[in-house]
Formats: sequence, structure tokens, C-alpha cells
Amino acid sequence: MFGIDVEKLAIIGVVALIVIGPERLPAVARTVGTLIGRAQRYLADVRAEVTREMQLEELRQMRDTVRDAAQEVGSSIQSGLDQTKQDIVSTISSVKDSIAESGSAAHEAASAPPAPAINPVKLSKWRRNRVARQNVAPLWYRQTQRRRTRVISAAARVARYRVRSPSR
Repeated sequence: MFGIDVEKLAIIGVVALIVIGPERLPAVARTVGTLIGRAQRYLADVRAEVTREMQLEELRQMRDTVRDAAQEVGSSIQSGLDQTKQDIVSTISSVKDSIAESGSAAHEAASAPPAPAINPVKLSKWRRNRVARQNVAPLWYRQTQRRRTRVISAAARVARYRVRSPSR
């Protein structure tokens, strides 16, 4: 610890016994032991705090590097999207030009009214409402009230609840 050997510790004990006296030596030893224990706990807490701060600093550095890498990736993706957008706009303008040059036949075919279609949103809403109407009571309530939760055929019901005679 501080370079104190057993010999030096014995000398300190003999001097303490002479100076303090045998009556008060156990109380002083307990007090010294308590103070040394507190000092060791304090040093352990300080070490743990320093270690925690070092780890926190490492995590901050790692966070900064990850954030920089994410910004680089985001900027590269954004530049790619901008380039793609420019390509699409130029393609659309060239297609519009070619349609305008092709004549009025394509224009007449494009202006025909579309065929009527079934509205899938309305149909799915009807299905959701039907399911909601069928399952008004929750399953746990139906089970506690001994309601049927599954429908089985009559033949299956007879086979399930038939009283079986003992085998011979």
C-alpha cells in the first residue's frame, strides 16, 4: 500500500500501545479502522467515477463518428435522389415532346373515358364493419359465458360428445 511492512506495522503498534495505553487502544483501533474503510470506499467511488467518465467520453466520440457517417450517407443518398429526379424530369419532358409530335390520334385515344372500377376502399370498409358486427363480445367473455366460439357440424358434435361404452 504505502510501503509499510509487517515490521513497520509492529513498531507502530508498540508505539501506539505505549502512547495511548491499553485501555483506549481498542477504541482507537476501531476508529482508525473505520476511517481507513471510509477512505478506501471513497477512493473506490472516485475510481469508478473516473472510469465512468472515461467510458462516457468514449461513447460521445463514438456517437460523433456515427453521426458524421450518417450525415455523409444521407448527403450521398440525397445527391443520388436529386440526380434521379433530374433524370425523371428530363425523361418526362422528352416523352411529352414525342407525344405532342405524334399527332392527334394518340391524343384522342388518351382522352377516352376510363372503364368504371369497383372502389376497393368501400369494399374493405364493408368487410371490416361485418367482422366488427359479428365479434361484438370479446372471446374471453364468450368463453366465460359458455357460449359457442366455434361452430362444428352435427356429426362432429355427436362424435365428440358420444358416451363411449367400455371396451370388451
